[in-house]
Amino acid sequence: MIISASRATDIPAFYSRWFFDRLKEGYARWRNPYNGKDSYVSFDKTRFIVFWSKNPAPIIQSLRLLKERNIGCYFQFTLNDYDAEGLEPYVPPIEQRIETFKLLVDTLGTGSVVWRFDPLILTDRISADDLLRKIENTANQLKGYAEKLVFSFADISTYRKVGRNLSAAGINYREWTESEMFEFAKGLSDLHLRVELATCAEKIDLSQFGIRHNRCIDPELICRLTPDFQDEINRLKTDKGQRALCGCISSKDIGVYNTCPHGCVYCYANSTPYSARQNYIRHQHNTSNDSIL
Repeated sequence: MIISASRATDIPAFYSRWFFDRLKEGYARWRNPYNGKDSYVSFDKTRFIVFWSKNPAPIIQSLRLLKERNIGCYFQFTLNDYDAEGLEPYVPPIEQRIETFKLLVDTLGTGSVVWRFDPLILTDRISADDLLRKIENTANQLKGYAEKLVFSFADISTYRKVGRNLSAAGINYREWTESEMFEFAKGLSDLHLRVELATCAEKIDLSQFGIRHNRCIDPELICRLTPDFQDEINRLKTDKGQRALCGCISSKDIGVYNTCPHGCVYCYANSTPYSARQNYIRHQHNTSNDSIL
């Protein structure tokens, strides 16, 4: 009933035409990244879609097609400011993405676009204070448009390929300490940004600073946006296929790893930026495929 599009790649930025073609056909093929087996996802009973994107501009003009099918949606919009440091080399400039955020809110309504600054990464060029300034500057430009800010602390040691790609790009990163997390949370709370603050899949309890644990596939938000879906939503359980600290309810993700060409050097979903771009080029030559790859 709920489609996630997608934790594994940026469908709104790069695969929106494919997505709406598959929606029209009524199904998509999804390949399990661990065993290589294909399965088929039917859209027959889909009631809601959660989009994840760093540049949803290409999909905005097509969102009316969801409304025509009585399918609700909201966006997890990752709006980071790493332009100067080159951590996201192929995303549009921050000023352009802020305007896209506002346009998306104007299109879908307040609450339908969740702001993410994710992940918070420390390097020899980015301190915790730098991150606070970046967040404050972006928040000032999103006044009246953003209701919530979701963030997470980069946990690079968990993903070997992330550390490898950062090192290959010459990024001198380091892990967060627990004391730094608490200090950052206090600093963020002290900014009084007038947005709800929440962490994504973090063990640390920051509730003393008014920061709660987020549910990115959020039953409360879905029911708020589509009240007639409430009875069905209440029957859905926590998604056991996600990380242990994830609070999302169950959904079906239709994305494919190693296909997002944004080139973010900290990305966990790509083995290398080069291979992801090659797969995207391959998709461009076969857009009628029932799977992204």
